[in-house]
Amino acid sequence: MNKDVTFKSISTFLFLLFAATVFSQNTDIPFGDLPPTNEFGKCYAKCRQPDTYETVTKSVLVKEASTKLVKVPAVYETKYEKVLVKEASKTYKVIPATYRTVTEKILVTPEKKTVRTVPAKFETKTRRILVSEARGEWVKKKKEPNCFSENPDDCFIVCYEEVPAVYRTETYQVMTEPARTIEDYIPAKYKTVTRKVVDREASVVEVPIDAVYKTIATKVLVSPATTREETIPAVYKDVKERRLVSKGTFSVWTEILCASQTTSSKVRKVQRALKARGYNPGPIDGVLGIQTQTALKQFQNDNGLPLGNLNLKTLKELGVEVN
Repeated sequence: MNKDVTFKSISTFLFLLFAATVFSQNTDIPFGDLPPTNEFGKCYAKCRQPDTYETVTKSVLVKEASTKLVKVPAVYETKYEKVLVKEASKTYKVIPATYRTVTEKILVTPEKKTVRTVPAKFETKTRRILVSEARGEWVKKKKEPNCFSENPDDCFIVCYEEVPAVYRTETYQVMTEPARTIEDYIPAKYKTVTRKVVDREASVVEVPIDAVYKTIATKVLVSPATTREETIPAVYKDVKERRLVSKGTFSVWTEILCASQTTSSKVRKVQRALKARGYNPGPIDGVLGIQTQTALKQFQNDNGLPLGNLNLKTLKELGVEVN
């Protein structure tokens, strides 16, 4: 038997066995296939292509035109008159005496010295011990930022990610500074004795009180109430009817930007590229919002590109680098 043929047969069998093992570990992916590659840092998506509808609009009479009588209220004019309520008078106000404070310092405790011990200082050091080595696996993601649909079930995204190695940490202590003694100086303490001295004697002053007036308002009829006829126009409403044109399905696996790569800088480049091609992505703010998603969908439709996400084919068509 040819050795090359035997080697190729064994290689094919091992590849199929590996693929079956990987697929069995991803039973939460509701499809019969996996993405075409299993390289670290690659992400793929199957996105539901929406149903296509057409809308027919027609105008329907809701209420016929009519007339109604509207009451026009009477018009009044207000006149004002100023009336004395209380005559001017006077009162007296007592201004209390003011005082100033005289202070004197008295020794309470004399100064003294004390000796205290400062304990030794220690530094905690650590070392890492390997528990389990790093490995790779397919990981199903929740709704990615570059999936356009609000329904998280419309996009199934998997990324081949590295599961990092696991370490445990051991700690130990090293003395950095030995214990020592410190002499503290405690200054003398004083207390302040205060007493009040009259600065200005109390006095009485006369305070005038102004007269009090109030304004009385009187209503005078200018024109009596009347009625007038008003026409109420007919009311119509638009009735819209949606008709299914084509049923939506899930796309094939399409390579997309992973969440870590969908940065605000990358989104700004996409927004600028869309604007340069005559599409309106909204403000160049680095946010993959509704306006930017709508512009991307239109660009993808116009150029026959995969729909529903920020995929690598769309980036290439826009002239935006992946890395």
